[in-house]
Amino acid sequence: MYSDEFTHSKNYYGNNNASPKEGQIQWRGSRRTLNDDPTAVGGGLRNGCPGGGGDEGGQDGGGGQRGAADGAAAAAGPDQLEGTGSIADDAIHLKRRVGLVSGVALIVGTMIGSGIFVSPSGLLERTGSIGMSFVIWMACGLLSLLGALSYAELGTMNPSSGAEYAYFMDAFGAPPAFLFSWASTLVLKPSQMAIICLSFGKYAVEAFVTECEPPEIVVKMVALLAMVVILYVNCYSVNLATSVQNVFTAAKLVAVLIVVLGGAYKMFEGHTQHLMEPFKNTKFSIGNIATAFYTGLWAYDGWNNLNYVTEEIKNPSRNLPRSIVIGIPLVTICYALINVSYLTVMSPMEMTTSEAVAVVFGARVLGPMAWLMPLSVTVSTFGSANGTLFAAGRLCFAASREGHLLDILSYVHIRRYTPSPGLIFHSIIAGAMVMYGTIDSLIDFFSFTAWIFYGGAMLALIVMRHTKPTYPRPYKVPIIIPYLVLVISVYLVVGPIIDKPTFEYLYASFFILGGMVFYVPFVHYKLRIPFMDGVTVFLQMLLEVAPTSTMLEE
Repeated sequence: MYSDEFTHSKNYYGNNNASPKEGQIQWRGSRRTLNDDPTAVGGGLRNGCPGGGGDEGGQDGGGGQRGAADGAAAAAGPDQLEGTGSIADDAIHLKRRVGLVSGVALIVGTMIGSGIFVSPSGLLERTGSIGMSFVIWMACGLLSLLGALSYAELGTMNPSSGAEYAYFMDAFGAPPAFLFSWASTLVLKPSQMAIICLSFGKYAVEAFVTECEPPEIVVKMVALLAMVVILYVNCYSVNLATSVQNVFTAAKLVAVLIVVLGGAYKMFEGHTQHLMEPFKNTKFSIGNIATAFYTGLWAYDGWNNLNYVTEEIKNPSRNLPRSIVIGIPLVTICYALINVSYLTVMSPMEMTTSEAVAVVFGARVLGPMAWLMPLSVTVSTFGSANGTLFAAGRLCFAASREGHLLDILSYVHIRRYTPSPGLIFHSIIAGAMVMYGTIDSLIDFFSFTAWIFYGGAMLALIVMRHTKPTYPRPYKVPIIIPYLVLVISVYLVVGPIIDKPTFEYLYASFFILGGMVFYVPFVHYKLRIPFMDGVTVFLQMLLEVAPTSTMLEE
């Protein structure tokens, strides 16, 4: 499936349309046309900020050699957390710092978050039986794997950050891509972050409140605190963010192992009574199965997060599909074993009525070490939230780089090479959702809206097989897979509406289409708000960020 012969004499990353035209390259972030010399991009702050044009070091038009002080600083070596590529003269762009291990950790660490600790009870309630819930868990894993393999082809075909946004631009043009960035930036990604941080707060506070429900305001304050810490980590350094992801992923796999070993011990003791008659009381309605998929797929969500950071993956044509093939089956196996372990100590009725399944499991199996379970859940959700924000900031970065969002959101920190404006923007919206939302309502809205766009990505792959048949594809998935995922996506979107129509689905559809109200004047007709240039310059100086150049690899 891999193409060893797929090479480029010069690869242009970071711009869907960045093919050389008449000896020039169009830099998407800074919206300038430069000659073939990539060093023409100044390293200082541009567009009205100090050092604009790269005047430092006595060069007139910028970006050439800097003075002796800069040279000495470079000789002293960059901050290790910023990577070896943090050189003062470098063009401003995102660096390739995500290898295979970090790629697997991003997938596994984002997928195994709050879902397996929040969703088991909801999925069991909607299916009505242990057997059907187990079938849904496995089907969700398979669907995630098939969807991710399709995304692997899209991601290696177009190695730009932004995932669905970049693919919609290639296949359908600007309007659908804008609608995706509109819905994802304002709702999908922030709600995902909010759900995970609320779960973090709930389990963290429950460790100290044993006789009553934890106060809601305290849960939300802890969730906001976690969000601020994660934002700082991601703004400080890509290397620090990936290191945190790797460590927390390893820790949550240890937690999964504890649950599995505890369940195996109980099973060997003969506690298998809850596994008898697995399909008794199964609910077979179309709506129940579809909403059960929503609950299960929420636990698997994150399978496409690596595609949001493709520009930062080392050797993406190999590491992207390999990370997917390693990560998703690993998560599926973990989920299957965890669910069996739960049922060795809890009845289906207890699972459906418990809001903290993992904590109850720990109390019955671990005895005096029961505190390990809420700790494990908080570790798991913190790592998942870190990976979610890491990916979400890149969507803002990619969309605003095309002029579909505020310019400032495409800017990158001049020393740390992190898309800090996009990260801050996502965190502010997610923080508002934490204060005013609940986990259940957010999960249902997220799942319905997300699968509209997942299906759209499958359609994009199918369309580009016909419109771009000779385009280089280092990894190529069998065409039956995107067709299958597309059909399932349509079912997941339409099924609940047919079975139990509610106004929430209508509101979600109107919200997505409502983005055209902003697209037509501000993107299509390029209407400018007069004071926004001043705001952009102010924020650029405040945050020490600059427009990005297209990534080049020799």
